[in-house]
Amino acid sequence: MTTWPILSVTTFLPLVGALIVYVSRGDDEAAQGNSRWIALWTTLITFAVSLLLVWRFDPTIADFQFVEKGAWLASGITYHMGVDGISLPFVILTTALMPFCIIASWKSVTVRVREYMMAFLILETLMVGTFSALDLVLFYLFFEGGLIPMFLIIGVWGGPRRVYASFKFFLYTLLGSVLMLLAIMALYWNGGTTDIPTLMHTAVPRSLQTWAWLAFFASFAVKMPMWPVHTWLPDAHVEAPTAGSVILAAILLKMGGYGFLRFSLPMFPLASHDFAPLIFTLSAIAIIYTSLVALMQEDMKKLIAYSSVAHMGFVTMGIFAGTIQGVAGGVFQMISHGIVSGALFLCVGIVYDRMHTREIAAYGGLVNRMPLYALTFMVFTMANVGLPGTSGFVGEFMTLLGTFKVSIPTAFAATFGVILSAGYALWLYRKVVFGALVKPSLSSIKDLTFRECLTLFPLIALTILFGVYPKPVLDMSAASVQQLVNNYNTAVSAVKAAALLQ
Repeated sequence: MTTWPILSVTTFLPLVGALIVYVSRGDDEAAQGNSRWIALWTTLITFAVSLLLVWRFDPTIADFQFVEKGAWLASGITYHMGVDGISLPFVILTTALMPFCIIASWKSVTVRVREYMMAFLILETLMVGTFSALDLVLFYLFFEGGLIPMFLIIGVWGGPRRVYASFKFFLYTLLGSVLMLLAIMALYWNGGTTDIPTLMHTAVPRSLQTWAWLAFFASFAVKMPMWPVHTWLPDAHVEAPTAGSVILAAILLKMGGYGFLRFSLPMFPLASHDFAPLIFTLSAIAIIYTSLVALMQEDMKKLIAYSSVAHMGFVTMGIFAGTIQGVAGGVFQMISHGIVSGALFLCVGIVYDRMHTREIAAYGGLVNRMPLYALTFMVFTMANVGLPGTSGFVGEFMTLLGTFKVSIPTAFAATFGVILSAGYALWLYRKVVFGALVKPSLSSIKDLTFRECLTLFPLIALTILFGVYPKPVLDMSAASVQQLVNNYNTAVSAVKAAALLQ
């Protein structure tokens, strides 16, 4: 058993790095360089510390580990941290991707570099805290706090319509979260505590379950984002800087799915069961509709953003199927999508830095000048499609398998969405990479630099590794997923048995 607060260190180390960056004042080139290096080393050390969590984690235990608890506010609100097999993969995904974001921003961000690095480090603390918090108030503060640095990243360092996109992102997500705050109060009045593990085993009246589930759903559905509250995402992605898009797609979207797993299913099992048909319908629409919309896009970032909405449809579908394959597949799909979509946005950022346009029509024949880039882009495109042998296949297949047991029409519709995803992803790849190199502006474009290879090659390795050998992620979450599904099925079965007796 660890004797030092390893989870708090992992959570707040980036905040210490942000303070060091703040102290290293100055606007000259040397100060900007120092900010970059401080941020990079902070994220690397944080990742190294987080790997200790994996090393000491016991995957056979379903309950929370590395638990830290201390008095914080009055009325039983405590500083309570801990991770289980569901939350730990997201913590590692967050700490692993942050160094890539810093490296990707090395040359592209030249204005207010110090503030940019501080925003990313503060954002890392808030994201890790969201996945580690075991108190509802603490979770809410971390969950909502992440809006502020992301709002600044889009609004200050984004594209031409950055102010519009940042306000739309902020208002959409904040509106849903206000309802979640009311539900948190209701749960506190019902259970007398905001402690998440305690509330998981506290009976919630049927009527309160329904309203609380809808309130939490309002927040998590926007964060995912689910259709039809997804419209903020394409705007946010298009205007965000490259590293901002990576974090938005890879981590912030996953907070919604994590919320469903941590709150909706364990705390409101009856409401989750009752509303499952609604989720299946919205998921099927998201998968098919946003895939069709992606086929019509002219901007590379917008196409990948709409594909993210479609892929999150598989996640919600799998989670609310309430089967082991569905829930485990949903967790795996979120981790896989975090790696693949983050890498795709990095790929778009690479050609944008050279050509300063994301219009698909502006490219063509890149394989002639950028063969290494073409190979890299191909791997992530195939993973996005769900090709067997890549991590994208495992998550999609498991969610489809889990949903098929519960709702065959939903699984059928989602499978049709897989075909559409192949359509838009391969269309994008063909337009950008193949064809004749006829555009004069592309004749001098350079292939991947060493720095860009450093960001993309580890992600290629992970994409293929988890596609061929998904066992590490599945084993880590297996016990927690089993316990979650068992508790969910027990609660639903008890209500059905009681209804038969009446």
